[in-house]
Amino acid sequence: MKASGRRWDLFCKVVDNFGDIGICWRLARQLVAERDACVRLWVDDLGPLARIRPGVERERATQDVDGVEVRHWTDGAPSAGDVPGEIVVEAFGCDPPASFVAAMAVQPRPPAWFNLEYLSAEDWVESHHLLPSPHPRLPLVKRFFFPGFTPRTGGLLREADLLAARDAFADDGAQQLAFEQALGIPPRRESELRVSLFSYANAQASALLEAWVASARPVTTLVPDGCLATEIATWAKAPLGVGSIVERGNLRVMRVPFLPQWQYDRLLWSCDVNVVRGEDSFVRAQWAARPMVWHIYPQPDDAHWPKLEAFLRRHTAGFDAVTATATTALFRAWNGRGDVRSAWEDAEASIDSWRAGARDWAGTLAARSDLMTQLASVAETLL
Repeated sequence: MKASGRRWDLFCKVVDNFGDIGICWRLARQLVAERDACVRLWVDDLGPLARIRPGVERERATQDVDGVEVRHWTDGAPSAGDVPGEIVVEAFGCDPPASFVAAMAVQPRPPAWFNLEYLSAEDWVESHHLLPSPHPRLPLVKRFFFPGFTPRTGGLLREADLLAARDAFADDGAQQLAFEQALGIPPRRESELRVSLFSYANAQASALLEAWVASARPVTTLVPDGCLATEIATWAKAPLGVGSIVERGNLRVMRVPFLPQWQYDRLLWSCDVNVVRGEDSFVRAQWAARPMVWHIYPQPDDAHWPKLEAFLRRHTAGFDAVTATATTALFRAWNGRGDVRSAWEDAEASIDSWRAGARDWAGTLAARSDLMTQLASVAETLL
């Protein structure tokens, strides 16, 4: 770890497989790269991190990866010798160990302590952002940090060079070709629509695939390994291994490898439409400035629906009426409410205005400060 910069402890329990750790890993790396921070990332399951950052050793207790000290968060860790950093972030209410919290309380200056909350577009988030929560027994105060889409929230994760890298990729045909060839993606057909498909298990998958089979234009969908494995195999009538391609009607389905984060960004930039899930890929698809469809993480009692509807209201507010209606219907259908085939046909018919709306949305978000910068700035005011 670096000897300069603030010392940060980030705690992550893997719940949403790649979303939780994906967010924490991007935050940790950005803190190191842009704030010269000393970051210790505590993770209870290193397997998903090893998928998005090859080279991580799944069973190792401590390892340095990209300047981040990665610690395997087990029942025996942290130990009594682990002095808390100046800033402590628990991701999504995962609660650091009681012994670590007790150690925070006896520091000469208590750490700035945050609960990094899940992303939501709901109105109530603004009034809850940065609210303090005093510890019931110890002289500590935790603050709730809400990512969000408005100036009164904590923003979205965005590295300083992300948008420049995106635009450079879009303007460089050789870079695009090299990326596609490395994955074995066949050349585009005339007027082809290319779609990335990253989703939770989804009963609507076969209907969407059949919509593409019958499409008036060629469609190639790129499906990361492990995603929709059962649904794709059922539709194709055979398992689809990495690199395999199935063609039916106007649809070509290709299974691509599960990609490290930096390569997944480029997959999003390479596609005309991106179907994404959870939170990390959801945010990255918005920075791709391409049409997107979100499979929100399903919750009991349909608690996820208000979150989906709140996002749709904000996301489509600048779209023309026809495109907003079609996009909203497709989001709903993909999440189980509506006819996904007809919804896709309506959205695809508005693809040009959908593209324009996605670019404008990304530009609006980019005009606001990013999450890491805001979080670090608030922390400085507390130290």
